[in-house]
Amino acid sequence: MVLSIDGGSRGNPGPAGYGVSVADAEGHVVDGLSGFLGTTTNNVAEYGGLLAALRYAVEKGLSDITIRSDSQLLVRQMLGQYKVKHPGLQPLYAEAKLLAHKIGRVKYVHVPREQNTKADALANQAMDQGIG
Repeated sequence: MVLSIDGGSRGNPGPAGYGVSVADAEGHVVDGLSGFLGTTTNNVAEYGGLLAALRYAVEKGLSDITIRSDSQLLVRQMLGQYKVKHPGLQPLYAEAKLLAHKIGRVKYVHVPREQNTKADALANQAMDQGIG
């Protein structure tokens, strides 16, 4: 399964949300998740999308997934290429590592923003609904 994730905030910090587009091996979208996160930063919102995707994978019993994100920071942190220095991201990172361990094989791929439109649309939908 391929889980494309995105998170954003309108203002940084500002009203924030995440989106996750779930696709099968053939690229057919089989599910979508989104959520409003209240007022937070863009990076926290990106982790919100990651955590939602990983929780989904654990709940569905998936053991081999690919996470696609347009957040180079998040991908490089999860790959261990960047340290997680910000105190607000450290517990989110720790939870993501724990969830990923429960899944088994998790591949992280950075994609250009233009290739992440479904997850972006879900994140924007969550922000729109949360703002009212």
